[in-house]
Amino acid sequence: MKVGRITKWVAVLGALAVTGCKVGPNYKVPAMPAPPAYSEDGHNGAWTSAKPADTSDRGSWWTVYNDAELNDLEQRCATANQSIAAALHAYEQAHDLVRESRSSLYPTVSIGAAASRNRISSTRPLRPSNAAQDYWDFLIPLNISWEPDFWGGVRRQIESSTATAQATAAELANTRLSLQGLLAVSFFQLRGVDLQAQLLRNTLDAYTQALKLTQDRQRGGLSSDSDVEQAKAQLEGTRAQLIDLGVGRAQLEHAIAVLVGTPATGFHIAERPLGGDPPSIPTGIPSEILQRRPDIAAAERRVAASNALIGVAKAAYYPTIVLGTNGSVESSQITQLFNAGSAGWNAGATASEVLFDAGRRKAQLDFAVAQREQATALYRDQVLSAFRDVEDQLSALRVLEEEAGVQNRAVEAAKRSTQLSTLRYKRGLAPYLEVLTNQTIELTDERAAASLVALRILASTRLQIALGGGWNSAQLPQN
Repeated sequence: MKVGRITKWVAVLGALAVTGCKVGPNYKVPAMPAPPAYSEDGHNGAWTSAKPADTSDRGSWWTVYNDAELNDLEQRCATANQSIAAALHAYEQAHDLVRESRSSLYPTVSIGAAASRNRISSTRPLRPSNAAQDYWDFLIPLNISWEPDFWGGVRRQIESSTATAQATAAELANTRLSLQGLLAVSFFQLRGVDLQAQLLRNTLDAYTQALKLTQDRQRGGLSSDSDVEQAKAQLEGTRAQLIDLGVGRAQLEHAIAVLVGTPATGFHIAERPLGGDPPSIPTGIPSEILQRRPDIAAAERRVAASNALIGVAKAAYYPTIVLGTNGSVESSQITQLFNAGSAGWNAGATASEVLFDAGRRKAQLDFAVAQREQATALYRDQVLSAFRDVEDQLSALRVLEEEAGVQNRAVEAAKRSTQLSTLRYKRGLAPYLEVLTNQTIELTDERAAASLVALRILASTRLQIALGGGWNSAQLPQN
């Protein structure tokens, strides 16, 4: 009967521990108003609100650029980049802390074994005259201790650890997005350098023909030595510009090598000029950015983790109750160790309450509240930054598209001007300085137009990153 009553009380206490109250505030996602639409959506028809299917996980977002080499590099980055690997291990550590927190819900059981040879002093007070002076003591103790979670402190700690693990998972996704985005940006910058190099090589061919023309006219007495030297200076200056591109290209190659987890030594990407217009990317509505950006999800989960810690701090105000039982078998003879008469046990409960701590618990509670408010402010700031990032890239795409149209017209005009001045120079109607000036203007305009090709692609890539790259908070693990 006694054992039955003890079992009954343990069951009742266990039920109370599992279903008992949880002190501290229940979590609510911080309110964050979002505008109904992006301001730039009305300025450029290519950047429209997403249809329902557009908000689903797009997976490998870089595939919209239809570049097989970029696709291969992105896959290598995902599997070999060391920063991504470090972020993955950080998530694994956070997940392990969740398991550690959950273990506090259960009893702690320990067992041991001891054997000792003992001698009792023959002059010990009150020693029975017939007691053995030398004896063995064999002992196997079993201890069970459990602190029921009556006030929810452990469960709040589990909530905090779980939210922290989810935040770490979102940070892993954000690390992957950031690094793969940086890889795409570096790749297109390199291709933009290749486009500039192609332009300069074509220009060198044209300047070589211009030098030959000037030399022919100089031999015929129609041009001066100064004209020839000016043509040579322009040719060599342009050749120097082409050589200078090699520095930037090499640095971009080295940066890409690190991103894909490869030593920079020996790493090379074949030259291929960038071309084409950026693809159309649906932006969705601004409120969707709260689910589509992993950095926002990480900041929101940090708020949840901080909120749960308030409950942990409040639980410290309530009594600590520990249930425990100790049992053992003990005998002076090892052959009798497991006899029924060798068993002994005790069971009980202890309760304690701190009466004075000089404000320690109050300080811990205030600290937890301040942590939550800080996390909330950081979350809201992250959301505002996300809206800004999207608007920045939408504005850039609109402005760069307009600029590219104007710049292309400038290139066409410069080409016609160069053709006309060259024709006038051949006929002796214009000095070579006029040809030289128009060629310089043409090259400047062409390089500006080539830069705009790269800038538009880069803006679309950065827009992909600003929109979360197809990620969604539903991908967060539930632990």
